[in-house]
Amino acid sequence: MPNTVNGQVSHWFDTLPAYRAALPGNRDADVCIVGAGYTGLWTAYYLKRADPSLRVTVLEARFAGFGASGRNGGWLSGLVSGDRHRMAKRYGRRGVLAWQRALNEAVDEVIAVAAAEGIDAGAVKGGRLGIARNAAQAARLAATVAEERSWDVDVTELSKAQVGERIRFGGVVSAYHSPHCARIQPAHLARGLAEAVERLGVTIYEQSPVTEIAPGRAVSATGTVHAPVVLRATEGFTAALPGLRRAWLPMNSSMIATDPIPAALWAEIGWQGREAVGDAAHGFFYAQRTVDDRIAIGGRSIPYRYGSRTDDDGQVPARTIRQLAEVLHSILPQVRHVPIAHGWCGVLAVPRDWQAGVGLDRATG
Repeated sequence: MPNTVNGQVSHWFDTLPAYRAALPGNRDADVCIVGAGYTGLWTAYYLKRADPSLRVTVLEARFAGFGASGRNGGWLSGLVSGDRHRMAKRYGRRGVLAWQRALNEAVDEVIAVAAAEGIDAGAVKGGRLGIARNAAQAARLAATVAEERSWDVDVTELSKAQVGERIRFGGVVSAYHSPHCARIQPAHLARGLAEAVERLGVTIYEQSPVTEIAPGRAVSATGTVHAPVVLRATEGFTAALPGLRRAWLPMNSSMIATDPIPAALWAEIGWQGREAVGDAAHGFFYAQRTVDDRIAIGGRSIPYRYGSRTDDDGQVPARTIRQLAEVLHSILPQVRHVPIAHGWCGVLAVPRDWQAGVGLDRATG
């Protein structure tokens, strides 16, 4: 695929943003946040909304949304990862159900905040469509449906004909639909959120990689931010910080995006609801119909790089682009002649027990 763009962070950045200024020496703050991805930016947003007097400073190694926040599949999802039965032993069934409701409500909250802040994130809440394409996948899908229903999650089973009314995939055996998911343009959300927190009075310094996080300070090459609370929101890049090499697993995922697909071909495919789509294979895929009428599809390629290494600005092996194109053409043979415009990858932070969490050491901040 000689004309396919490889890397350059991700397709979601149609043009790479101009960098904000780097940290120009030592500064003081009430809260210092390390990392200007979704974790850091949403935290800054709600801190300032809760207490506008707080002095909040964000330090970012490259630019806002450079990591997983600007490279992902564009699913705004209440999808749960982890073993809810194990969590129920600790928090009780009511606790897990409350957590599930909060995740689902967060989908609507993000859409509402984006609208209120004038962020054009391309959000369409078409839900999530899970499909099975063989007997083994169908069995896993049925188990997923039963599990979701046992936790009072809205899930609708779909027949092959009902799936075809939504999207005309090749070889679907069974499927389900959940309403708790929206399609977004992830980089637009990240960049818009950065601008929103700046309007609230948050200071963002880019080009300021942090080399050390210690009680009361975050240290970079161009200065140190002193703050009683330092929040580490480095996610997939955490392994590069001293003493944190094994704190998170940097899991790699890769994506491709097609050229824009003509309206006549979309009429043949369907996908008018802009559902987020995934399958039940072990090497699963995730896909969306993009704001500019492409198909973006991703999946696991090289899940882990030895020594917790990360990619070089999203560059991905050529064989991965070919593999993802083969997956796309197998589920939607209608697009086999549509060129692949872009391939990229990135790392997401995976807790080694698959249970995301938040913690604060009140003694050290």
